[in-house]
Formats: sequence, C-alpha cells, structure tokens
Amino acid sequence: MSKMAKPCGTLAERFACTASISDDVPEQRVKDTLHFLKGVGISDPVPDHCETKDFYSYLVRGILKPLNIQRGRVTCLVSVKPAFINSFGGFHGGAIAAVAEAVSVATARTVVAEDKELFLGELSISYLSSAPKNAEVIVDGSVVRSGRNLTVIAQEFKLKKTGNLIYTARATFYHMPVSKL
Repeated sequence: MSKMAKPCGTLAERFACTASISDDVPEQRVKDTLHFLKGVGISDPVPDHCETKDFYSYLVRGILKPLNIQRGRVTCLVSVKPAFINSFGGFHGGAIAAVAEAVSVATARTVVAEDKELFLGELSISYLSSAPKNAEVIVDGSVVRSGRNLTVIAQEFKLKKTGNLIYTARATFYHMPVSKL
C-alpha cells in the first residue's frame, strides 16, 4: 500500500517517513504535494513565544473590534493583519473560522442566558472571495433562531472599502444543560 522512503533527512523525506503514501499516487504528484506542504510550513517547529496558554485566542481577539451590539445582532470590524495571510496572499481560512466562531458566540450571548453553556455543534463557511492583507472587514452576525435547546447564527463578512460580500458563515450552538422534557 505505501511506498518506502529513503532515510529521513530532508523535510520531504521526514514527512514521507511518517505518512502512508498510496502506491496508486504517481511519484511526481507525491513530490508536488510534499513541495506544497513544505511551502506552507508543514512540520516547522512552533516558536516558543507561541506556546503560551490561550495564545491563539489572544491573537484572534487582537484583530476584532466591536462596532455595534444589539439584542440578536453583533457587528465587528476585523483588521486583516499580515500574521493572518495565507500562502496565496489572502485572509487565512482558519482565521476566518476563528473570527466567525468568536462573533457567533458574542451574538448568541445577546439572547441566551449566562447560566446556559454554549456548545458549538456546527460551523459552516462559504468562501466567496478573499480579503487582502491590511483590508478591513465588517462582520455582521444575527440570530436566525433561538429556542430552548439551540441557537442558530448567520454572518456576513463584507469588505469595508467596497461593501462586497466575501464570506458567509452559519453556526449552530446547543445549550447545555439540555432542557428536561
């Protein structure tokens, strides 16, 4: 099933030593894939200063600024800083998901009591376009439905400069503990 790699010296060789590579994948495709993974920094060590507790949350919160909070609606400004740019020069999809989660929780909290714990059951994102480095993005979250056991939040991400819709997101939160029937 898998090809045996040479001794694990280069990054590509180390990856090939730890990964199972199917025999039906042409060797050139394997090399191209490993080249791509190396280019995006796969297996690079995480810098020590990034190993602190809750580092990722601090990083994400650092690009969010609340603009408007109403019952069932939260609007924030997101600054697309260079640390959040992917290898293609656009806003990284993982960062978009982290922003979507944070704004969704904030939006849900405008209608769900504090004694209810929220459990994120589903988050879906449509990447329609991309936000470039240093762009400002308006994220508008609104409650679609909120009941005894769940809350659904919809979001639109628009470029501040043009108003163009670039991402949409939808989050479903389950309320814990679940109400007794």
